[in-house]
Amino acid sequence: MRVIGWVVAGLFLAGPPALARQQVETAAAPVAAASKRDLAYGALPAQKLDFYLPTRATHAPPPLVVFVHGGGWRMGNKENATGTPKIAHLRDAGYAFATIDYRLIPEAPVERQAEDVAAALGWLIAHARELGFDPNHVVLMGHSAGAHLSALVGTDPQYLEKQGLAPERLRGVILLDGAAYDVPAQLAEAGRFMQPIYDQAFGSDPARQRRLSPITHAAAPNAPSFLILHVDRADGTRQSEALAAALRAAGSKVVVQGIEGRGLRGHVAMNRQLGAADYPATAIVDRWLSATFSPR
Repeated sequence: MRVIGWVVAGLFLAGPPALARQQVETAAAPVAAASKRDLAYGALPAQKLDFYLPTRATHAPPPLVVFVHGGGWRMGNKENATGTPKIAHLRDAGYAFATIDYRLIPEAPVERQAEDVAAALGWLIAHARELGFDPNHVVLMGHSAGAHLSALVGTDPQYLEKQGLAPERLRGVILLDGAAYDVPAQLAEAGRFMQPIYDQAFGSDPARQRRLSPITHAAAPNAPSFLILHVDRADGTRQSEALAAALRAAGSKVVVQGIEGRGLRGHVAMNRQLGAADYPATAIVDRWLSATFSPR
């Protein structure tokens, strides 16, 4: 139950100390010549992002993948929770890549975190010409709590609308082993290790819990396409399948697939190993991105 609890919240940095240190040490991305670090997408200290161009020249402005880190809505940042293999792999494949910071609990509630994700997208799209990517080919990707926030921004149009954007401005959304797509259902299953985390993030008001549930907003309009990946855990599988079914019913294209790996180790691996040639999810993401960004 303890492993399941850590996995559900996306609180991989709160695991055993040795594992937490390993995650931080292995995930920091090296500075590349074609990168821009700590770009401000807002006025607050946490509203920063890193931007990377592809490692090879492209004939047209490249598509952009924007990453939202996990950490249980209350910890983690773009330096220690992005995972280096995905940056290198996607850049080598010809994509631009951005990874964002956002305000965390208790400084900001989940609603403000989703606003930060949307604000980062709005800023990037507004600055696409000077950064050098195609603003009409943008995918949002999130891991763990970042997957919940990405799903919320991709389904509840209020967040993008505040940036003058419609949900279909995104080409798609990739969700990496998230949960809390249906917050009341997730809370009903929470054990004693996770209950305080969920209480802090989502409170006790059932109406607010529903508002913060992507499945509540699955009726159109939504982002047009979703890739939902999960490891082998019962709650994550149920939540992923339920969100996929609701999105399909509303007309979105959805691919949902389980990836080998169990518990906390599998959860961390999906973020840290995505992009490695021998990690099964890498080829799945590659195929989905190719299909989603084509024809251009």
